[in-house]
Amino acid sequence: MESNNEAGAVRKAGLSRKTNETDIKLSLAVDGSGVSELETDVPFLNHMLDLFTKHGQFDLSVQARGDIDIDDHHTVEDIGICLGQAFREALGDKKGIKRYANVFIPMDEALAQVVIDISNRPHFEYRATYPSQQVGSFSTELVHEFLWKFALEARITLHVIVHYGSNTHHMIEAVFKALGRALDEATLIDPRVKGVPSTKGVL
Repeated sequence: MESNNEAGAVRKAGLSRKTNETDIKLSLAVDGSGVSELETDVPFLNHMLDLFTKHGQFDLSVQARGDIDIDDHHTVEDIGICLGQAFREALGDKKGIKRYANVFIPMDEALAQVVIDISNRPHFEYRATYPSQQVGSFSTELVHEFLWKFALEARITLHVIVHYGSNTHHMIEAVFKALGRALDEATLIDPRVKGVPSTKGVL
């Protein structure tokens, strides 16, 4: 894994992960401009990551191949793992960040909320009930899998609540947009913050 966390530098990280199930190369710039280069075997996840990147103002590159002849599970899970690891590495010592964010995003009839604490204490809460178990060929249970693994590897507290909606695509889209916006807000550098925003002195 390569990272750049020096003062004044663009916060970024890159990594590769290869197993018997997946082969992933990923790079992330936290202080980006919303540019994504996504090549995975899961088209719906490509779409969600593109939204996440655009609304979070990150730069994200993902090349991923997996055993989709079995199903999409391993590919989605491992991309979540890699993205979480990249975020954690890119943020470095977390000095000056705002740390918290609470974002609501509507998508037509759907409303999603994402609440984040960049705490170094991984925890995930998920409240979502979708009308459909599939969006095209994508299983909606993989949204939980992706977010859980992302929160675990990024070592953040992540609460995701889909308050309502009737279109499963819209509901999941609102989640990924809200995740991007919340991470953008929580990782912003606040000039008023001296060191890290914790009475412990470390995050």
